[in-house]
Amino acid sequence: MSASSPLPSATGDPPGASPIDAAAPLRWLRLGWRDYRTNPLPGVLHGGLMALFGLILLIALRDAFWLLAGALTGFLIIAPVLASGLYAVSAHLERGEKVCCAEVARLWMSGDRRLMSFGLLLGLAGTGWVLTSAALITLWAPAPIERPLDFLRHVILAPDVGLFEVWLLLGAWLAAPVFASSVMALPMLVATPTPLWQAVGESWRAVGSHPVVMGVWALCIVALVALGMALAMVGLMVTVPVLAYASWHAYRDFERAGVIRPLRG
Repeated sequence: MSASSPLPSATGDPPGASPIDAAAPLRWLRLGWRDYRTNPLPGVLHGGLMALFGLILLIALRDAFWLLAGALTGFLIIAPVLASGLYAVSAHLERGEKVCCAEVARLWMSGDRRLMSFGLLLGLAGTGWVLTSAALITLWAPAPIERPLDFLRHVILAPDVGLFEVWLLLGAWLAAPVFASSVMALPMLVATPTPLWQAVGESWRAVGSHPVVMGVWALCIVALVALGMALAMVGLMVTVPVLAYASWHAYRDFERAGVIRPLRG
């Protein structure tokens, strides 16, 4: 979708907005799972490609976990834009329309500069984290970190407090503003002609107005992505699309509640 041809507005909205409370993330996940089951092919293909990429990464860096640790965790930074095509699927399902992959392909081929610019920024942030993580582990770890067991032994279970805690804090310090900038912005960019920086501002407004709810939602995202990776990456075929669809429903809840105000064409 280009900025001049946003998705049509959803119809059939309920008369009252759903409450955005601590239970809201569970409702979003339930709706995401419903969308996945209703129209599975786009989600399976998206998730399958990400699982394949993860497996290739695991094989290529199997003896360089000092680099792989940052690459796997950096996936959380770029995954939202990689899954942005699935927001269009949920938007159509909301109007009772099943779509296959044509709508997703149309979004990616639209050349939307807002999505391309945001994707580039997220890619730079992800690359920065991979390099930072690799340098930190290489310079601080008491022994070479070549395998996952090395990371567990010399980083996570290290007797001295320091490396793992700093690694986590740095990762969270980078991930938090990326999450706040993208969680509402990406579905908004897909669905409306809202300018990029306005969409980012609205995303920060949503996070700032409901910090506990969005904190719970961020933890859900981390947990489900980690679960998908732990299942030999194959689990990403389910967790990534379900999270993408759920993110669409989170956006719609905030829009209905009037917390965010996208520009409608």
